[in-house]
Amino acid sequence: MPQAPKAGWREWAGLAVLTLPTLLVALDINSLFLALPHLSADLGTSGAEQLWITDIYGFMVAGLVVTMGTLGDRIGRRRLLLIGGTAFGLASLLAAYSVSPAMLIGSRAVLGVAGATLMPSTLALIGSMFRDAAQRGTAIAIWATCQFAGAALGPVLGGVLLQHFWWGSVFLLAVPIIVILLLAGPLLLPEFRNPDAGRLDPASVALSLLAILPIVYGIKQLAVTGAGLSAVPLSAIIMGAVFAVVFARRQMRLDHPLLDLRLFARRSFRLILIALALAGVAMAGTGLLVTQYLQSVLGFAPAEAALWFAPMGLAVALGTMLTPMIVRWLSPTAAIAGGLALSAAGTGLLALVTRADGDAQGPVLIVAGIAVLALGTGPLFALGTDMVVGSVPPERAGSAAATSETSNYLGGTLGVAVLGTVGAAVYRHHMSGAVPSRVPAEAARAARETVAGANGAAAGLPGEEAAELLHAAHDAFTGGLVTVSLIGVVLFALLALLMTRLPRRSGHDGDTADAVEGSAVGEPDATAGQARGAHRDA
Repeated sequence: MPQAPKAGWREWAGLAVLTLPTLLVALDINSLFLALPHLSADLGTSGAEQLWITDIYGFMVAGLVVTMGTLGDRIGRRRLLLIGGTAFGLASLLAAYSVSPAMLIGSRAVLGVAGATLMPSTLALIGSMFRDAAQRGTAIAIWATCQFAGAALGPVLGGVLLQHFWWGSVFLLAVPIIVILLLAGPLLLPEFRNPDAGRLDPASVALSLLAILPIVYGIKQLAVTGAGLSAVPLSAIIMGAVFAVVFARRQMRLDHPLLDLRLFARRSFRLILIALALAGVAMAGTGLLVTQYLQSVLGFAPAEAALWFAPMGLAVALGTMLTPMIVRWLSPTAAIAGGLALSAAGTGLLALVTRADGDAQGPVLIVAGIAVLALGTGPLFALGTDMVVGSVPPERAGSAAATSETSNYLGGTLGVAVLGTVGAAVYRHHMSGAVPSRVPAEAARAARETVAGANGAAAGLPGEEAAELLHAAHDAFTGGLVTVSLIGVVLFALLALLMTRLPRRSGHDGDTADAVEGSAVGEPDATAGQARGAHRDA
């Protein structure tokens, strides 16, 4: 088997350029939440408009990431990246200087369309530039490190900006990063595309949107309303599932599908996508309750809570950065499975949390738990993403990258909805008979719904009644956190066992040893750099 060519200085310099949009997307998403109260007061947004401002970006990314990943394979990944980067920069300017909620919502929608081009383009370019498996693993680990470091630093940097500037400054973070990308990208990034990809199928694009968007909408609605059997979100999920079946059937009939479902013939491909989705469920669900615990139970301000929560993103970044060194001593399968077992132990620490009002050990145990949890997922995100992208020929890297991103995104969305709903249900169950009888009826109703409602109700009560209500509410919310943490322990433990079923590799060089199950998948990884259809313009 011919040895894959080694990457040189130009590829590594190009990787530095590719980390910029990766960092940008993470910073942009996470800094918005701190800016939301400020922009809402300035623009006079309603509750529904606030939801659209936060959600429209994610809707557009989720609906278009598959299309954009495949489009990059057809028109060129560098071209799509630069077009998307330009649109992202312009939309960021519009968002920063928006004068109405409608203008901001529209800007965020354009940001979502542009954002859908960035992640699959960067990941697919890395897969094409680094054909040597060991180098590609290191490159993807660096890419993932920047992604999670940006997620951790976004709220912190956003808080600093909001202390000195107006809310639009958080959107202007994108402008200098995009300028560097547009200047350096054409010089350092090669162009890759598949000349035999065929024309983009508009019907497949429409079906993918009709499948993904209703599912994401339904899951988000369940998370917001906490309505376990509400007709509207469940109908949306069912409708999306029906269109997903129609979409899948169409892809199997096309010579040039939008999403090549034959990639799922590989066992490693299937298992990694399942792991990325379920890890996203556990991380998003526990992360949601931890951030609420820091603010609503321990009483931290949003910026202070962001600092306490930052170790979660930083630990994932550290785990991905250390992965290339770990696989010098462990097989990739052992590294992933062992990391997920460590995540189960970290999530178990969260299950030991108590109400801890005024107890300085409260946030310390929380931070230790989320840091260990996140550290263990590093090998999965680094090696798993490498397995997905590296298991296909370069002309299919965009489609594979988009599939990986979609799996992770849907897992996070599902985690917020399902585990957030579980936490809310546990809270309401505990509070059903725990509200003191002296609390007025209206305040009692608010306290039984959410811990934030209990905190608000307590503010209008005499000292003894307020303390009793807060004690009950904080105990109830902590019970929800413990329950969700125990579910996370089970998920991570099951994933650790599942990952032991990954096909063993012949060595530590990153080449998958599992044979191609049928001719649908393509050439072995090591020769994919010279595979037919790969088109590279320096």
